[in-house]
Amino acid sequence: MERIRYDYETFAKDLHALADSIDERFDAIVAIARGGMTMAHMLGEYWGVRNVYVINAIGYEDTKKLGMPRIFNLPDLSECRNVLVVDDIADSGDTLLAVMEKLKSNYPDVSFKTATLFYKTDAKFQPDYKFKKAEGWIDFFWNEDLKRYNAPTIR
Repeated sequence: MERIRYDYETFAKDLHALADSIDERFDAIVAIARGGMTMAHMLGEYWGVRNVYVINAIGYEDTKKLGMPRIFNLPDLSECRNVLVVDDIADSGDTLLAVMEKLKSNYPDVSFKTATLFYKTDAKFQPDYKFKKAEGWIDFFWNEDLKRYNAPTIR
């Protein structure tokens, strides 16, 4: 499988274009950790949305896909009405599907939309807003950049 390096400059340019293509306003943004965290932070700053939350979904170990994603750390969205859920990629679609099922079952009165930078056409769940078709394994800068400094790993 081809590996594609996705640097910060390209990310910032693409995220800006994705943000400008979204014609709705949200009172909260939920990042799917960890891939959606950088997106959620920057979109919150860009749009002036202070309600930025995180939900955890574990579906991969390095590049190996695990079984169904484990969803935890559900945010309190009881005061929200219009929420954008973001992740870096809709690969198989399993993570987004599981997260959205969990959020909708816990908050049936909230309107949810989804956005990803990358998507695969055969993903089970297609985001409402997406930017680029994924053509290989994407090495995002947040996965790689600190490793270049050969810092010791603290566990």
